[in-house]
Amino acid sequence: MTPRIHGGTDALGPVRWDFSSNANACGPCPEALRAVQNADATRYPDPSYTRLRAALAALHRVAPARVLLLASASEGIQRLTAWRARAGDQRFWTPEHAYGDYAHAATAWGMQRVRAPQEAQLAWLCDPGSPLGQGESPEAVRTLLDSSRSRTVVLDRAYAPLRLAGASALSPAQLDRVWQLWSPNKALGLTGVRAAYALAPRGAEAELPTLEALAPSWPIGAHGEAMLLAWTQDAVQRWVIQSRHTLADWARALRACLTRHGWTCAASDTAYLCAGPPQPIDAAALRARGIRLRDARSFGLPGWWRLSAQGPEALAALDAALRASIVEAAA
Repeated sequence: MTPRIHGGTDALGPVRWDFSSNANACGPCPEALRAVQNADATRYPDPSYTRLRAALAALHRVAPARVLLLASASEGIQRLTAWRARAGDQRFWTPEHAYGDYAHAATAWGMQRVRAPQEAQLAWLCDPGSPLGQGESPEAVRTLLDSSRSRTVVLDRAYAPLRLAGASALSPAQLDRVWQLWSPNKALGLTGVRAAYALAPRGAEAELPTLEALAPSWPIGAHGEAMLLAWTQDAVQRWVIQSRHTLADWARALRACLTRHGWTCAASDTAYLCAGPPQPIDAAALRARGIRLRDARSFGLPGWWRLSAQGPEALAALDAALRASIVEAAA
């Protein structure tokens, strides 16, 4: 089993200038942060999460019976995979460059990866995806949703609220045919609060009791419940929308900075991108300067790095560090 690799805090602790995490750099959202800080941690949440389930259903305009609450998106990946493995699924598919937890969970259950989406019984999509920040292939979507084959398709929508350009590869009708995995902590800049949810496909409500039986009691604590309730509020949704204007400016500035230093930048519809430096970089030296990038090797992109858009002060620190590395290389 290959080790799981993530952006954000590492064994050395938080860094001052963190380009490795895709959390909304405009965050934390003030209203959501206030809700989390005011959460009553002295009491158990309602084990049925009645109010939360209703609020999330109203946000997405679906029946509450389609809302599956999760301890986190990563826990949801594990639980959905366990559900399908116990049902007898043996073959899974992910896009070529994708979040490693999809394959990790499937491999842990003894499932085999297939190269062709039409061969999969369980398939994962992420739109826009990570690490590239691009939409999914419409051809892959059509293949996976071919009505002549029965398979489970899960769409990770972690970055949908942070999309800066383009549109989803899935139509509203297609979205109703997949499991939609939502983890608002990224959009809210509160990745330390672990809570998420999934929306079942239309007509799949009968599957939720089995999935809920695979979860422990109270999968979401008081702080996660508070964050998800805040997520359903109009003021919080407006804050996310407004933050995208700032993120777009910061993303353009990041791309311009990297290009000045000779990096090759891939296209992206989001506030994060993958880029390849003109020569190998010393990640440890950058880390010592308080800067962390996300090595894209585990995504199948050796020699490339994923960076998220950050504010002017962070970008100035990155610019200075890259200038220093060029001078050191020339010395």
